[in-house]
Amino acid sequence: MPATPYRLKDCAYGNCKIRRKKMLSRVANTIYWMCRYIERAENVARFISVNLNLLLDMPMEKGNHWEPLVMITGDQKVFEKNYPDYDKKQVIRFLTFDREYPNAIITCLAAARENARSIREIISSDMWEHLNNFYLELSDNCSPDFALSDPHRFFKIIQMRSHLFTGLMDCTMSHGEAWNFARIGMMLERADKTSRILDVKYFMLLPQADLVNTPLDNIQWSAVLKSASALEMFRKRYHRITPRNVADFLIFDEGFPRSMRHCVAKANVCLNRIDGSAPTGPPQNAAEKQLGRLEADLTYTDIDEVIDQGMHEYLDGMQTRLNRVDTTIGTTFFNIKLAANTGVQEQ
Repeated sequence: MPATPYRLKDCAYGNCKIRRKKMLSRVANTIYWMCRYIERAENVARFISVNLNLLLDMPMEKGNHWEPLVMITGDQKVFEKNYPDYDKKQVIRFLTFDREYPNAIITCLAAARENARSIREIISSDMWEHLNNFYLELSDNCSPDFALSDPHRFFKIIQMRSHLFTGLMDCTMSHGEAWNFARIGMMLERADKTSRILDVKYFMLLPQADLVNTPLDNIQWSAVLKSASALEMFRKRYHRITPRNVADFLIFDEGFPRSMRHCVAKANVCLNRIDGSAPTGPPQNAAEKQLGRLEADLTYTDIDEVIDQGMHEYLDGMQTRLNRVDTTIGTTFFNIKLAANTGVQEQ
């Protein structure tokens, strides 16, 4: 009789003890991180692509355009340790092909591919074949030359490959526990990246305060919207680009698939499905409690409160809370213990 990927597990939360069917922790953790890695690779490609378009509109002094891309990742120290300058060639190499850098596109795809290889009995053949080809194409020796000679086309292809993977996952995989864990990973990664895009723009791109609301400022806010593929949908809701409207749309819009509120809400729905709990019922575990509270805060907070509090402080707090949710999901479902020094876990 073949081994089943499922086992029964007791889960205690407060005075409530629930006995239910759960995926093996290894499988759940692997598919969760596989989708986080692919989403991360897509977002890095999108940042670079939008920055290239921005260069066409605003030729500026060296470094001013490429440094924010590294700042979005929060890994400036890693970059400056190995690269002398924030120019196009070195930033693209760092973010795309540096196998020593864990958040580079090639590293993310390699990790996603290894994860997919270990759970091939869980995902569909179409998903595995596409992800394997995706990685092999990017690993080709000609890819770095392609990325530098025709970067617009190169990074667009990476985005389209990622979208195709997501489409294959939705169309060829049963929407059971594995699919829900995959969606949670994807949504949390997307919410985190949206917050980082806004955070960097809010503080770093304009060199002078008197440039606020100038054509230069509007071009940069348009680029922020393009980074999240949000410009067209933003125009349908707002006619004028202002920092307040852009922040409101990317943080609080209920229907846009890359807004933080939408991502957190969808992740919460998937978590409820995994636990078998009602969306309006009491939380079944610490992960549900944290994610539900985060969704409620996004629902009942508005952009004026965020501005009063300080945009950077608010976004920094959201990133911290998203990291806590990720950590709690790891300890609740994947049997992962916190690192002693950092208090965080990552695959």
